[in-house]
Amino acid sequence: MRLLLQQRPDGNEAPRFVQLQLQPDLLGGWTLLRETGQIGSRSTLRREQFTDQASALLALEVARDAQLKRGFQLVFAQGEAVR
Repeated sequence: MRLLLQQRPDGNEAPRFVQLQLQPDLLGGWTLLRETGQIGSRSTLRREQFTDQASALLALEVARDAQLKRGFQLVFAQGEAVR
């Protein structure tokens, strides 16, 4: 599952983005990848490990909701439907 959120640019700055990806790992767990930054420049990637899909999906939803409250807009979604 992959979600891309973007903030509208302020003035001359490039828009900021947040990409959330949920991936299964080789040991039966799940990884939540959070990539943040400005479009066209460096970004930061953080990984968070989970033992089951339900807790990983909950963490993705919490991260998505937090970004939506900060003014980001969902521009792309791929994968299963998220509540």
